[in-house]
Amino acid sequence: MTTAPLRHLIDPVAFAREQLDFEPDPWQVDVLLSPANRLLLNCSRQAGKSTTTAIVALHTALFRPGSLVLLVSPSLRQSSELFKKVTGFLDALDDRPRLTEDNKLSFALENGSRVVSLPGTEATIRGFSAPDLVIEDEAARVPDALYYSIRPMLAVSSGRLILMSTPFGKRGHFFEAWTEGGDDWQRIKIPAPRCPRITPEFLEQERRAIGDWWFEQEYMCEFRQATDSVFRYDDVMGAVSEDVSPLFAPPTTRTAAGLDDDVIPLFDEATE
Repeated sequence: MTTAPLRHLIDPVAFAREQLDFEPDPWQVDVLLSPANRLLLNCSRQAGKSTTTAIVALHTALFRPGSLVLLVSPSLRQSSELFKKVTGFLDALDDRPRLTEDNKLSFALENGSRVVSLPGTEATIRGFSAPDLVIEDEAARVPDALYYSIRPMLAVSSGRLILMSTPFGKRGHFFEAWTEGGDDWQRIKIPAPRCPRITPEFLEQERRAIGDWWFEQEYMCEFRQATDSVFRYDDVMGAVSEDVSPLFAPPTTRTAAGLDDDVIPLFDEATE
């Protein structure tokens, strides 16, 4: 991209319009221009979140030489679909850069940047370090263990983390980040009525066809009570109070291991 205008480096929206022939919706402009290092996209199905983040991924790879971009989803098939959107935009460039690596799961550019698609298993993530950007697709369905293994990778690189999803019950790291993540996250919510490509007539048909529980989550971006929960989330949280002391003190390392402080252990703790 040596011939790309300098404005494309600092303006991903101009890059999308002029290089990719893509006209973003207003909310997609907000995402493309967002400086947030932690970004939550709570979007309706078919709102365009994958397309938007694919542009973010390609822009990062092109204009940050030597960057590592990881695309993570609950399954390899889903990660591959997001990866195809990135490569589709790459192929649309008039001045397409030469690839030094090109396969179904990753590519590398001459500037040293790599984009890698990964399935949603914790073991596949641990081989990577210091990514500049991690995009987690369908985050509400990604196992928490995978998410917790991603975060330490960003410690050295101070890399960017984008979680995007439709809700799937009041549980998991996506729900917790949305409701309890505080100012660490920028939150963008796009229910279906904000998407100009989804008609009111279609939405009314969907509400009748799939029922309120699915409709409110899939199209209106509302976190609904998980169907397999014994107790309602709001009831559990309403029963928690900081004014009430716990019946039992949190266990120490010794008591958690079954040791009493008055009992001399049969082994030297220094050799554990």
